[in-house]
This record gives sequence, C-alpha cells and structure tokens, in this order.
Amino acid sequence: MENIKQKNNGVLRAIDSYFQLSQYNTTISTEITAGITTFMTMAYILIVQPLFMSAAGMDVKAVTIVTALLSAAFSIVMGLYTNRPFAMAPAMGGNAFFAYTLVAGGMVNWQTAMGMVFLSGIGFLVLTVFGLRGLIVEAIPKNLKFAIGVAVGFFIAMVGFKNGQIMTISNGTISMGSIYNPNTILSLIGLFITIALVLNKVRGGVLIGIVITTLLGIPMGITQIPESFFSMPPSISSIAFKLDIMGALKFAFLPLIFTFFVGDFFCTLGTLLGVSAQAGLLDENGNLPEVDKPFLVDSIATIVGALFGSTTITTFLESAAGVEEGGRTGLTAISTGICFIFTIFLTPIVYIIPSAATAPALIFIGILMMTSMKFIDMDDMTEFVPAVITIMFTVFTDNMASGMSMGIISHVIIKVLTGRYKELNIPVLILTLPLLGYFIFL
Repeated sequence: MENIKQKNNGVLRAIDSYFQLSQYNTTISTEITAGITTFMTMAYILIVQPLFMSAAGMDVKAVTIVTALLSAAFSIVMGLYTNRPFAMAPAMGGNAFFAYTLVAGGMVNWQTAMGMVFLSGIGFLVLTVFGLRGLIVEAIPKNLKFAIGVAVGFFIAMVGFKNGQIMTISNGTISMGSIYNPNTILSLIGLFITIALVLNKVRGGVLIGIVITTLLGIPMGITQIPESFFSMPPSISSIAFKLDIMGALKFAFLPLIFTFFVGDFFCTLGTLLGVSAQAGLLDENGNLPEVDKPFLVDSIATIVGALFGSTTITTFLESAAGVEEGGRTGLTAISTGICFIFTIFLTPIVYIIPSAATAPALIFIGILMMTSMKFIDMDDMTEFVPAVITIMFTVFTDNMASGMSMGIISHVIIKVLTGRYKELNIPVLILTLPLLGYFIFL
C-alpha cells in the first residue's frame, strides 16, 4: 500500500514538474476542469464541420470522425509540446470559404480545394521554421496587439449572441432575438447563471453554468436526449488521402491559397494573443514567449489535417473558456483532446449540449477579454485609431483576419499621413503589401 502511495506521489510530482503547475499557480483538477469546459464550448464543431463539408459533397459521417480525431490529436500535441492551454480544431471561416465559395461555388472540386489547404499549410511551416511568423508577431505594434485581444473578445461574444439566438440577422438587418423564442430565453437565463457563479467565485463556474443550462433545456424542449449514448465510428476512407495537390498547383489558384494562408495566420495569431492576454501569459511588450512553438503545431496540424480530409486546423477561440476556469498549462489542452477521443464512440452525448447552453459562456468570456482595452494608448490618436479600426472591422465584418489586416494597414497609412513614418518598422511595411493583396483576392 505504501509503495502504491509513493508511486502515485511520484507521478503527481512528475506531472507538476513537466507542466510547471506550481509555477502557474494551478492544480491538476483545475486544469482538467478547464479542459472539459473548453471542450463543451467547442464541441459544436463536431456538428458544424460535417454540415459545412456536406455542402462540398464530402461524407458527413467520415468528416465527423476526422474532426474528432484531429481535434483530439493536435490539442494533445499542443499541450505536450508548448505547455499552453490552446485547444485545436477545424477553423470556422476557413471551412465556410472552402465549402461554399470554392466547392459549392463551382470553382474547384473538394479534392483540389483540399490540396490548396495542404499547400497553405506548407507555407505556414516554411515561415515558422525560418522564424518569420515570430518576427511578424514582434513587429506588430503593442497597441494593436492589445486591440487584437479586445477584438477577439467582441468576436467570441458575437458568436455567443448568434448561437444563443439573442441576436438575429435577417435580410442584412441585425436585431434582438425574440423573448418568445425558447432558445433566446434559455440563453439569457444561462448568461445570468454563469455571471452569478463566476462573480461569486464558484470553482468551475463556467462549466457548472453550461451543465445547469443544459438541464434547464430539457423541460423547455431544447435539450434533446438521444436514444443511444454509444456509436461505433464509421470508416474515413472516403475522404482520407483523397486530396489533389497537383491539381491545386496552378498559378490561377495562388490568390485562393493566399486567402487560406492569411486567414489562418491572423486568426491563429489573434487567438494566441487574445487567449494569452486573458491567461496573463504575454510579456510587457504584448508578445507570447516561444510563440513559434504553437505556430509550428498549427502548421503541422494544417498539413496533416488536409491529408486526412479536413480544412485548416487551428487554435480555437473557445480556449478562452478553459482559461477563465483557471487553465494555464498544456494539461488543459490535453484534457480537451481526451474529451474529443471519447466522442469518437460517444458522439450522441455531444449532441445533448445545445448551443443555447454554451452561448452564455462565450458571451461572458468575451466580456472579460475586453478588459485589455485599458492597456491601449488612448492619448496618441495615431495609435488609438488603428486599434479601434482593428476592433470595428473584426466585429462588423465578422472576420478576425480582416480586422487584424485592416488594423495593420491603417496603422501604416495613418503614420505616413501624419508625418510620423519614422516610427514604422520595416517588417510592418513589408507585411502591408501582401495584406493589401489579401483584400483584393478576398
């Protein structure tokens, strides 16, 4: 018995040492709770990704399994290699561009489009290996980095508003959701439950809020109980290794590959900076130490993902939910990955959690992320205006990459027009040119 206790203590010490739990003032139980919370807020990707890919003519069941496998594998890799609480899954936005613009729009078949994703991943990897992605991050002005964190907060809150049907968009008009809509009512109830739990410092408040809201959804007819909780995974042979790399190697497709590239680069950067700011992981200049590590995992994930039949795999915004629950290390990401492994056999359970239950968590976390606004220099208008442009373009275009790109471009233009061009650094000037191209090809 004594030997078992000693072995257990040895394992716990090894885990603490590897993930530096004591240094980050966290515990194994906190990290696991954070990982489960992150999973619950991003589990919708197992529903949305197959839905999008079905529009591209891909097998829905195979896409579901591939999404779970890749999300599990690379969340775990991210946690082990970087020791950061960043979970990974197919990128929202990139999947829509892939399915609806490229394939359903009749430009290419899905195999060729997947080849484009693969090539964009190669581009990510090359830039990362040569340290250029890290150089770009360091070159971005500090005020814009803090603005990116705020923009991410608005963006993730907006996702919550839409998922919870608190906000509706019809014929280009944005309006408040109907108070007679059960989903809207449940989302609002869940929001105040989550706020009350977190502000009263209840441990696991966000996770508890999701569970309570899910249970409240049962009598309201929103939470659906499946007939079976277990399912055998189908074959992925219909989509795995079917990409057409040679078909994607056409000069005419370069703008499309570039769109994938820029979109993923800035969405990943925005997520890394935004979530890291919330976790207190950024240094005094707004940089994330060893940022090339998560970039490297992101690059490899995109390449491997394309091989298996998935659109761009990236760091997920919903990682902020785990951070809010106290997650600070890679053990959080690993816990999320393990949850995805279980869904391979327990997919019906994932479908129990309604979007109205996760929406409140996203809204509240988005609010908390907006506190980075206090670090933006509001006295120097040449710094403040580009920061606000970053936020506004992210929110009003519903696109993080567009917001960050326009923020950098406006920073350069404003500095030049006000005669303060000497404050610009060469990397930012060079970066502005391809970003202009991004808007041309978008």
